[in-house]
Amino acid sequence: MATRTDALTRREQILKEAARLFAERGFHGVGVDEIGAAVGISGPGLYRHFAGKDAMLAELLVGISGQLLTGAKRRLAEADGGGVGASDAGVGAVADTEAGAGAGAGTGAGTEAGVGVGVGAGAGAGAGVGGVGEGESRAQRGSFETEQGGRGAGRAGSAEEALRPGRAGSGEGGRGGVVRRDPGAVLDSLIEGHIDFALDDRPLITLHDRELDRLRDSDRKLVRQLQRQYVELWVGVVRELYPHLAEPVARAAVHAVFGLLNSTPHLGRPGSLPGRAATAALLHRMARGAFASAGGPLE
Repeated sequence: MATRTDALTRREQILKEAARLFAERGFHGVGVDEIGAAVGISGPGLYRHFAGKDAMLAELLVGISGQLLTGAKRRLAEADGGGVGASDAGVGAVADTEAGAGAGAGTGAGTEAGVGVGVGAGAGAGAGVGGVGEGESRAQRGSFETEQGGRGAGRAGSAEEALRPGRAGSGEGGRGGVVRRDPGAVLDSLIEGHIDFALDDRPLITLHDRELDRLRDSDRKLVRQLQRQYVELWVGVVRELYPHLAEPVARAAVHAVFGLLNSTPHLGRPGSLPGRAATAALLHRMARGAFASAGGPLE
């Protein structure tokens, strides 16, 4: 996953602060003026970038789901020795959110690179962000993700583009006849990307849990579609590493691991945890241990 080194654009600054404030005080507890003040502009000035708070929320939640998916596709394409162009694998550092696809009220692209979605396992929140159906409960919705690695920076296509099938992850569960030299290394790469997101973008994990139902139906369905594809990429890799693992069991294991990784908002206050590197290493060991427990000894 790409790491952002340049300064955030004004649009990205707005989204980052909106995510933080929405997570801290709730969507209805934050006014446009407060978001503007957080980035040093007037409330009315925000309307040059977004049609309103609903548009910000839609761009955050749809955009981050697309970013996680495109980031995972990129990692699989790299593992397969293929190109990393968005046209081949739906790949890019960031998936843009188009106005009609996921940014209600006519907002455009450019989702903040440092935001992500998910639901923590702590406090009964469930598993995470992804692979959810229309009728599933808020707790069940906790099974997945959002913006891969949290810091993807480029602008490489729309959320719909992330949904296009590519060479990486084609076929059921991302298998598609692709044989990777080391599926364990591919799984490690996917875990690392999701851990980056889970550590760097905790506000959006909380935001997804609380506010997903506020999206209009088309945006919510797109979020879930992106998340399901993200889950299936993981399922394919897990089954390559553990070929005797039944697909439903592998899928359940993936959701459970997302719940583990997306529990970061519940791990404690800043400064109460080990350093970032130590926390990332701990989460990685626990994720691999969970998959090993589900699939038996490593191949």
